[in-house]
Amino acid sequence: MIAALPMYDRPELRGQTDAFWAAMRDALRQRGIDAPDALTRDRDPWDIWQDPTLLFAQTCGLPYRSRLHTRVQLVASPDFGLPGCGPGFYNSVILSGTTALPATPRIAVNDAFSQSGWAALFDWSERVGQPLGTVTVTGSHAASARAVADGQADLCAVDAQTWRLISRFDRPTGLFEIARTDPTPALPYITGAAQDAAILRVALSEALRILDPEQRRALNLAGVVSIPPADYLSVPIPPNL
Repeated sequence: MIAALPMYDRPELRGQTDAFWAAMRDALRQRGIDAPDALTRDRDPWDIWQDPTLLFAQTCGLPYRSRLHTRVQLVASPDFGLPGCGPGFYNSVILSGTTALPATPRIAVNDAFSQSGWAALFDWSERVGQPLGTVTVTGSHAASARAVADGQADLCAVDAQTWRLISRFDRPTGLFEIARTDPTPALPYITGAAQDAAILRVALSEALRILDPEQRRALNLAGVVSIPPADYLSVPIPPNL
């Protein structure tokens, strides 16, 4: 079986992420589940999420509701303790290189299947009546922020937890936070269709309980919450880029 935590796996937090998985792995083995020694980091996330041997991973809300929800099971949702968000929810930070947007801003999007980088930005634009211009797909939230800071785009939306980490480690300049999007359920932990999601949920809670408090704080993991699949599926799917 395989396990992966690709969504916030920054090099600066590799040790804390590995410690989190080690605690989870040991909790699973104590319950008779042969969890892998280490996280998988050398495969495309889509391959991991759809692998029939998937034991544990984290995905994004948009891939879950658009393609994965019939193939995987929800385990739980992380609570990052984000301002303006209830437990188990998150939102996006809308960033610009100026406080005065052009009428039709060029946008940088990390991925066409990103809830925080595209779906939340589209929903915000519809809600506030802000037309969006040409799109550059950058490959990551950090690259989207750099594109805006460098003047290659006028606007981007960045996962609020990712923005915390970018602000902590990259210390970006030349960016203005102009808004935050409405909260939606946070990036869910999932397991394969053949696994026992209830046991995974118990092991996850135990792993967070025994994880060193400093490591939990570094990962901003305040806890985990059980959010029904229907809450993820009810979030609108944006148009294709």
